[in-house]
Amino acid sequence: MTVLLAEQPLANPVLLAPMAGITDLPFRNVVSRFGAGLVVSEMVASQEMVQAKASVRARAELGFGAQATAVQLAGREAYWMGEAARYVADQGARVIDINMGCPAKKVVNGASGSALMRDLDHALTLIDAVVAAVDVPVTLKTRLGWDDDCLNAPDLARRAEAAGIAMVTIHGRTRCQFYKGAADWTAIGRVKRAVSIPVIANGDIVDTAAAAQARAASGADGLMVGRGAQGRPWRLAEIAAALYGAPAPDIPSGDALVDLVLAHFEAMLAFYGPELGLRTARKHLGWYMEARPDGFSPPKSLRRAILTATDPATVRRLVPAALTDADTTQVAA
Repeated sequence: MTVLLAEQPLANPVLLAPMAGITDLPFRNVVSRFGAGLVVSEMVASQEMVQAKASVRARAELGFGAQATAVQLAGREAYWMGEAARYVADQGARVIDINMGCPAKKVVNGASGSALMRDLDHALTLIDAVVAAVDVPVTLKTRLGWDDDCLNAPDLARRAEAAGIAMVTIHGRTRCQFYKGAADWTAIGRVKRAVSIPVIANGDIVDTAAAAQARAASGADGLMVGRGAQGRPWRLAEIAAALYGAPAPDIPSGDALVDLVLAHFEAMLAFYGPELGLRTARKHLGWYMEARPDGFSPPKSLRRAILTATDPATVRRLVPAALTDADTTQVAA
């Protein structure tokens, strides 16, 4: 199956979900190297982006290369959404994604994210502004609805398609569910039947088995993976190979896994600076240790030493023992 965005095919229909504090440039680069149809940035506040807030612009950093990258924008005012879209397109974003699904109270209380599902007329003004501002494809990510009494994703998708949206991703929960319960992949099928543009299923797609079930239940054109890629940046490529015939990834283990993790670590230090990079990398290091392909976990003392290290040199020294069967006495060294 080929998913087209403005007549340009994605390499495969398995996409990396935008995740706050996770899908920064170093992580997107690692996932892209294994193979992903599209990788999406952390959600970026449109007004703060235009007003040059450094920490916000860092979330949309694209780096170099030809990888397929979408920058996800959030906001409540058409002017700022259009200006932000123009800015990131000029920086080289291949796709602009509009967030109408974030359930966080801070975002919703600011009349952004999934709050927009309560006012589709206003939501469409944002879509119109972004589509008019750029020549690159514009996509939409949203939820099934605000709550069980407002399951209006099919209506939003139809109106978005008419306004020029090229693809829609549906998280199979309502806003009021947040991340509780199970994603309703079958309900995503109602959106698929409502539009002719590609529909991507999202929510609880953590491995190949779940991906196959989500595709069958939703009839979606593709799949979006979030937490399933944490500690397993090859997960998207695994799913693409199993379900869509893409090349199978070479899943690293032993020394190859150590090299991957340390390269990711060094990229984070370079991107954020040594102090912030060390703190930001801890969650990724924890996920890598939990997700060792051989199924083994490092000793708790070693894990603790890595995740509480106050200098990069300690991490570099201890990671090999945490990811292989190397001598764990290094902990006390």
